[in-house]
Amino acid sequence: MPRMGLDISVILLRAAEFVNEKGLDGISLGELAKQLNIRTPSLYNHIDSLAALKQKLAIYSLNRLYERMLQAAVGRTGDEAVYALSEAYVHFVRVNPGLYDAALRAPDPKDPELHLAQDQIVDLVVKILSFYHMQDDKVLHTVRGLRSILHGFASIESVGGFGLPLDLDLTFRMMIDTFLAGIHAQMKQEAHE
Repeated sequence: MPRMGLDISVILLRAAEFVNEKGLDGISLGELAKQLNIRTPSLYNHIDSLAALKQKLAIYSLNRLYERMLQAAVGRTGDEAVYALSEAYVHFVRVNPGLYDAALRAPDPKDPELHLAQDQIVDLVVKILSFYHMQDDKVLHTVRGLRSILHGFASIESVGGFGLPLDLDLTFRMMIDTFLAGIHAQMKQEAHE
């Protein structure tokens, strides 16, 4: 019988805290049970395996990332919305490095629930980029470009890869400025065609 007050949301919250502190590779069901002050077999009332826990963490992470990006973008359009959701993405990775890693390393990449969590982020960015009236597949190529910028910056920063004593927020802002300048240049070019 499951322990009173212990459910999957409590387990995922503690697992998220753990992976943010110790990294995804440091988690085990035994360590998680210890953190929850329960016996390991008690976890099996909620989680089938370590792989299942990591899958749920991936989905949990993507849902939290989506929520942060959505909150940041609400009430904004155009460049302001792109800056806001971009900053929310990088901030999420700064605060949740282990959880972000979990989102990238889901054991079952074909899981429909994982796809829904991924798709809601893509749909949000597509909606934000609709302001620029891109045609056909161009918007999806642009989403890929923005994701590459955000993931690349956040990943390099998370491993201490920016060694020079320069303001990282300024670097990030310049990258987004350049990305948006490219979008505006394309819009101008298309308007003259």
